[in-house]
Amino acid sequence: MNDLKIFAGPANQPLAQDICRYLNLPMGKLSLGRFPDGEISCKIDEDVRGRDVFIVQPTSPPVNEHIMELLVMIDSFKRASSYRLTAVIPYFGYARQDRKDSGRVPITAKLVANLITRAGADRVLAMDLHAAQIQGFFDVPVDHLYAAPVLNNYFQTLDLAPDEIVVVSADVGGIKRAVGHATRFGAPLAIIDKRRVSAETTKSANVIGANVEGKVALMFDDMISTAGSICSAAEVIHAHGAKAIYAAATHGLLVGPAIERLRSAPFAGIIITDSIPLTPGKMLPNITVLSVASLLGQAIKRIHRNESVSMMFQ
Repeated sequence: MNDLKIFAGPANQPLAQDICRYLNLPMGKLSLGRFPDGEISCKIDEDVRGRDVFIVQPTSPPVNEHIMELLVMIDSFKRASSYRLTAVIPYFGYARQDRKDSGRVPITAKLVANLITRAGADRVLAMDLHAAQIQGFFDVPVDHLYAAPVLNNYFQTLDLAPDEIVVVSADVGGIKRAVGHATRFGAPLAIIDKRRVSAETTKSANVIGANVEGKVALMFDDMISTAGSICSAAEVIHAHGAKAIYAAATHGLLVGPAIERLRSAPFAGIIITDSIPLTPGKMLPNITVLSVASLLGQAIKRIHRNESVSMMFQ
């Protein structure tokens, strides 16, 4: 492990520090700043020639700034002759722009993947991409992790009886994810019939599948952004008699009206991971933040040793 170096951009320093603690390695020394006109400056403060370098930098809000910081850091390490460079991106911004859903629009997820590749990244380590096909947008190997084991382990600590759990998908697009969790818990599956009213508003009306009355409903998603969909689904489940509702997501973006919506929604608990740092102003009494540092740390160790990453999930 002596030739392994982990560096962190400013997007999520606490997560990078936890990864280093898990691996019992010191954090790499890097100076990232700004010129008076706002341009990004970068200087690596230690020798990385011939080293296996990992840069931890989620491209979370402010997305464009964090992407540019990542690109500048990648270029710095390539010019410093690192042996291999892996971009560790726990949250990949622009992931929702993964296709042309109307005329004359970009596929920005592909554009960002091209930028990261052309900047010099040899590999990418990502977590719970919004669309799995984004892995194919990169022309370098991508290791795709899932936070499902971390989320599932948390719910197992609650000692919920299997016959009182029902896993709920907030929309049709999340059925595959919900089926995986339902199989893990041995629980039935319910689906919210969501109808879109406008580009900003959705209306959920019906529950399809398992009966949620008197049950503990577990809702899983890859991210909570404005929280409109998940809160709307929670209202429907609550109206159908669920005795407790939990929401779990890998990425807690919590932008716009999310906090107000979550505060008034009937959630017994909201579970997110630290893939994106949660500012104090966004913290609610019923929000629990779980760490994915050990998951990322184990993947980094396996990549460094040229071992299988997929074995982590078997």
